[in-house]
Amino acid sequence: MNNSKRYCKSLTEYLRRETRVVNIGNLPLGGNNPIRIQSMTTTDTMDTISTVEQSIRMIKAGSEYIRITAPSIKEANNLYNIKKELRNRGFHVPVIADIHFTPNAAIEAARIVEKVRINPGNFADKKKFETIDYNDKTYNEELERIYKRFSPLVKVCKEEGTVMRIGTNHGSLSDRILSRYGDTPNGMVESALEFIRICEDDNFYDIVLSMKSSNTRVMVQAYRLLVHKMNLENMNYPLHLGVTEAGFGEDGRIKSSVGIGALLEDGLGDTIRVSLTEDPEFELPVANSLVNRYKERSKIKKIQEINNNPLFPFEYNKRNTHCVLNIGGENVARVISDLSCEKMIDIQTLNDVGYFYYNKEDKWGISDFACDYIYIGDKEIDFIFPETLGIVQNYNRWKLNKSLNHYPLFNLDQYQGETVKHNKLNFIKLTLYDLDKLLIDKIINDKSVVLIVETYNAHGMAEQRRFFIKVINQACTVPIIINRSYLSKNDMKNFQIYSATDMGALLIDGLGDGVLLSVASSISKKEVNNTAFSILQASRVRTSKTEYISCPSCGRTLFDLKETTELIRKQTDHLKGVKIGIMGCIVNGPGEMADADYGYVGTGINKISLYRGQKVVKPHISAEKAVDSLIELIKEDGLWVDPVTV
Repeated sequence: MNNSKRYCKSLTEYLRRETRVVNIGNLPLGGNNPIRIQSMTTTDTMDTISTVEQSIRMIKAGSEYIRITAPSIKEANNLYNIKKELRNRGFHVPVIADIHFTPNAAIEAARIVEKVRINPGNFADKKKFETIDYNDKTYNEELERIYKRFSPLVKVCKEEGTVMRIGTNHGSLSDRILSRYGDTPNGMVESALEFIRICEDDNFYDIVLSMKSSNTRVMVQAYRLLVHKMNLENMNYPLHLGVTEAGFGEDGRIKSSVGIGALLEDGLGDTIRVSLTEDPEFELPVANSLVNRYKERSKIKKIQEINNNPLFPFEYNKRNTHCVLNIGGENVARVISDLSCEKMIDIQTLNDVGYFYYNKEDKWGISDFACDYIYIGDKEIDFIFPETLGIVQNYNRWKLNKSLNHYPLFNLDQYQGETVKHNKLNFIKLTLYDLDKLLIDKIINDKSVVLIVETYNAHGMAEQRRFFIKVINQACTVPIIINRSYLSKNDMKNFQIYSATDMGALLIDGLGDGVLLSVASSISKKEVNNTAFSILQASRVRTSKTEYISCPSCGRTLFDLKETTELIRKQTDHLKGVKIGIMGCIVNGPGEMADADYGYVGTGINKISLYRGQKVVKPHISAEKAVDSLIELIKEDGLWVDPVTV
C-alpha cells in the first residue's frame, strides 16, 4: 500500500494495529489486550448512590470502564466518594472523569480516578465562532498559552499514574484550529497532536486518543488520518472509538455500527463506546456485538493483498460509474429487496417494502422507504404493480416472458454463454474470484450491465473492497450493487449491527451504487427494507428520513433526553432530510450538533435555546413551549410539511 495513504496494516487481512499499552487501574488497554468496551453514567455526579447504582448496572451489562462527568471541582471531588462506594460494594472497575472547560476540575479528578478525558477544543479555548487570521508568530504564542494551561494537568497525571484521553470532537474544534485548518478531519487531528506534543515534551505517554463526530464519514476519515500522522511521527497511542451523538433506537445502533465497524474492520480501535440516547446499560450489548465479531476474524480465507490502492482514505470520493437506467452515475444508491424466499408475492408483500395500494382509488402510494427493485427469483407477479418498481428475476425464468419492468439476473456462465439479454438492464451476480480481465473487457463494452457482488468470506467487507479496487484499477465504470447474506439465525439487532458494518464500511468510501440484503426468514422483510435505507442514510449516500443528532445524556443534562427526543421525533419524523440536534447542555450544544439544521439545547433548568445551524435564534425559552417553538421555526424556513397518513 502507498505510504501516503497507509492507515492500517492491511486492506485485505484482519490485523490489529500495534499500540503501546496503557494501564488504566487494573485493566490494561492497547497492545495485545482485548478491545475494551465502556459507557458513561447519566446521573447527577453529586448524587453518589444513584451514580454508583447506575455504574453497577453498567458493569453487569459488560462495561469495563465507567466514565462520569465532572463539570466543576465539586463534582470532581465527589468522584472520590463514588469510587469508594463502588469499591466497598466489591466493584473495582476503573473510573474515568469526563472534563470540559475546567482544567482545575481535571487536576482534582486526576488525583482520584484512573483516567481523565479532556477535549482539546474547549480545555484551553473558548468557542466564539470567530475567524482569526494567525501568522506563525501569533499561532506559536497561542501554543505557548495552551502549554501553560495544559501542562499542570499533564504533570499531575504523570505523578499519580493517571491515564489521559485526548478526545477531539468534530463539533467543538476551537476557533484557533478552525481558522488555520478548517472544519476538517485534518483540523481534528491537529487539535489532538498539539496536546500530544505537550505531553511528550513533559515525557508523559499514558495517552489514549479519540476523533469523534456525528458524521460517520468525517469520523472514519479523522481516525484514519490520525493513525497515518502518528505513523509518520513514530507514535503508537491506543484509540477510543465512537460516533458521537449517534441517536436513539435502531438509527443510533446502525449509525454507530457504520462508523465504529468500519474502523474495527481494518484493525483499528482498542476501546469503544456506543453513544445512544438511552440508559447506558443498553449501549453495552451493541458494543459487545461489534467487538465479538473480531475475536476469530484472523482465522479466515486469505484475500490477495492490494498493491495498487486507488482509494484516498482521508476524504470522500464517490467511485465514478456510468448510468444504467436509474443505477449508477449521479443517482442515489438503490435498494433491492430480496423477496425470492417468500411463499407468494402479493399486494401485502409490497406493503412491507414501501408500496401501499389504495383499493378505493385503485392506485399505489409510495413511501420514503419504497425500495427501487425487488428480486423474486423464479417467482412471477400476477397483479399490476407500481410502474416505478423494477422486478428482478433469475435469467431462466425471465427469458420465458420478458415482461415490462422485469430484468434478468445472470450467473457468470449464463452471461458468458447466453445471447438473449435485456436491451437496457442486465444484472450479473458474482464474487471476487469470478472477476478476470476477460470478463472486465466484456462488461466495459456492455452498457446494460450492473454487477451484484456477493461474498462468502467472514471478512467479506475486505473481499468486496478488493473487488471494487480491481474494477477501478481496470478503468471499469460499471455500477455495482453490494450483496450481503445473513442466513444464519441472527436476531434483528445483530443483523442491523453486522450489515451496517459490512456495507457502511464500503459506502462511506464511495463504493457501491446500491445494496441487496438477504436474511433468514425470522426477520421481517419490512425490517430488512428499513435497515437498508437506514444504512444508506447513516453512510450519507441517500437521505430518506429526518436525522436526529442527539447526545446520550450525562450528569450535565438539564432535561430528560430520552423523553424529549421521543416527543420531538413523534412530531417531526416525517420531515425527510431535515437534521435536528437535541443536546442536553451547552457543552454538547452548538458545537456537537455541527451538522444539524436545527438545535434544541438545554441552557438552564427548564430553559431551552433553539438554534438555526450554529446560531442561537430563540434563547432561554421555557421547556413547555420549546417543541412547539421548534416547529414554528421550521415552518418559518419553509421546511415544514404536514404528515401524510398511509
